[in-house]
Amino acid sequence: MTSTVSAELGAAADAINRYRTRVAALVETIGPNHEDLVSAMYEAERSLLSAERLLVRAEKLARS
Repeated sequence: MTSTVSAELGAAADAINRYRTRVAALVETIGPNHEDLVSAMYEAERSLLSAERLLVRAEKLARS
């Protein structure tokens, strides 16, 4: 694979990581009376983590 593909996948994984971190930080600012919102945000955070892991995996595969 080309190094461009690997680099783009790495950059995407980094961006997803930053978004996941932002969502996680926002969860901490929500009060206890918003359980549905907190639940949805945790689910989004988990999905972002999964996307990040898949992008890292794809990046490694692109390098081989």
